[in-house]
Amino acid sequence: MPLFPNLLFFLFLLIGVCNCRTATTKNEEGHMQMQTQTLNTNPTLFNPQVPPLRTLSSSKRFEGSSEFVKLKYHMGPVLSSPINIYLIWYGKWPQSQKLLIKDFLLSISASDRRAAPSPSVSDWWQTVSLYTDQTGANISRSISIAGEYTDLLYSHGTHLTRLSVQEVIATAVRAKPFPVDHRNGIYLILTAEDVTMEDFCRAVCGFHYFTFPSKVGYTLPYAWVGNSGKQCPEVCAYPFAVPGYMGGGGPGHLTPPNGDVGVDGMISVIGHELAELSSNPLVNAWYAGEDPTAPTEIGDLCEGLYGTGGGGGYIGSVMKDGEGRTFNINGRNGRKFLVQWIWSPVLKACAGPNALD
Repeated sequence: MPLFPNLLFFLFLLIGVCNCRTATTKNEEGHMQMQTQTLNTNPTLFNPQVPPLRTLSSSKRFEGSSEFVKLKYHMGPVLSSPINIYLIWYGKWPQSQKLLIKDFLLSISASDRRAAPSPSVSDWWQTVSLYTDQTGANISRSISIAGEYTDLLYSHGTHLTRLSVQEVIATAVRAKPFPVDHRNGIYLILTAEDVTMEDFCRAVCGFHYFTFPSKVGYTLPYAWVGNSGKQCPEVCAYPFAVPGYMGGGGPGHLTPPNGDVGVDGMISVIGHELAELSSNPLVNAWYAGEDPTAPTEIGDLCEGLYGTGGGGGYIGSVMKDGEGRTFNINGRNGRKFLVQWIWSPVLKACAGPNALD
């Protein structure tokens, strides 16, 4: 459920890469804006070994082997109708970072190979869409950004808790930019790099849950993800940053695909949380374990796995462009991303579109 930064004893992370150029796009008002794009420069495959991050958790998860995984369906709903994402930008966000995150989100539904060649973000989401509810309806492959709300004034302070983040949602809903979307909505709160969160960097990099009527007035699925760029990139953006205790040992950090350690690391966490929120929005659908308050979900089962051959300190086979930037999927506007694999209910193993077998 929450994405733990200490990717356990089998932590084998990886990175996304590619070359960058600048292009102009039009925003919703029709004004021209600068947008960073990434170029496909004949990527090569590699499977780097990175020093494992020191674990802060005693939990055990088993990647890539159905023998140890008891993933069960608990009869709750999944998000089978077209999904509307309501973005809440909490704090000061540069436009370039907003565009990068939105390009990832908008790539999930992009099926046009010319817009995003395989392996693509849309191909990656196909594994998520294999999950069904009790009627047999699959998780939707249609995802759109239905609205955005920016809180530049940090109206609930620069330190949030798991409860106060629900008040951030309540503020956005009451300000009337968002409808109360019980059936199709995901409320995604993204906090800027100067905002701290309860347990951030220590136990979580992101989490999802549902709002309490006493706080928001409604029960709404939501996820929170923070920008770790200044607070703990070595934890929540690893392996784009390497913990100081590793010193000069090992190969060091990997280069982020879009040149932004905090946001490139954040995007994999966003993908993790969206996959779990879609398959377990009310914490009564798809998860392993007997405790619904601490479920092991479809993203948790594949934490740190980004390609074929991952394990034992290896992150798996991924792509690297001419400038040494690493990635495993393509997105719209020429973007490249590194996003972790997801547990497949069909293969009963972790799966991703860049698999070599």
